Amino acid sequence: MPRVRPLPARHAALSAAMESLADSHATAPEDAGLQGHLATLARYHRWALHRLYEQVVVLPEADYRRDAGLYFKSVHGTLNHLLVGERQLWWRRFSEGVSPQLSLDAEAEPDRTRLRERLLDAAGDWQPFVAACDAARLTGSLDYTTMKGLPVSLPFAATLAHVFNHATHHRGQITAALTSMGHACPELDLVWMLQREGAKP
Repeated sequence: MPRVRPLPARHAALSAAMESLADSHATAPEDAGLQGHLATLARYHRWALHRLYEQVVVLPEADYRRDAGLYFKSVHGTLNHLLVGERQLWWRRFSEGVSPQLSLDAEAEPDRTRLRERLLDAAGDWQPFVAACDAARLTGSLDYTTMKGLPVSLPFAATLAHVFNHATHHRGQITAALTSMGHACPELDLVWMLQREGAKP
């Protein structure tokens, strides 16, 4: 995997925010059990997005918006899909109990700077959400209506894990696109985050 190149000075603040996120957990023991596992995934979800954006933020506009052969075509299109899927669909299913009907390839945010802000804000909401879930909720079910109008009842915790796994899938697509365009991509392994935190895998 290519090494991450040093960031320009104008993007130091984003890098510092990512470092602060990792450092804030450096001495915290890993919680045991299902809630602890989901908390780790939620933390990783936000950390990995910060890491990815260290490279996306310096991506030339032409490369950022060009068709890179991804399912949602461009880096911008894939990031928009993450915002739609995570914030406008799954977040509302989990936190509001509603089942929106929307297009998964919609451009929810055309401005790339604002899109970054909205994605990072959305990613940050999962940690307090997981912390507020009691055992009964975590071991219960999530009931919602699919995009095709079909009622579904799925295990709550496993479906929440899907949200984080879905983001990992698309971050992988973006890093592949960065590499194919000749740009560096960051190390996004979960164990790398744990090592930075000083926690045991």
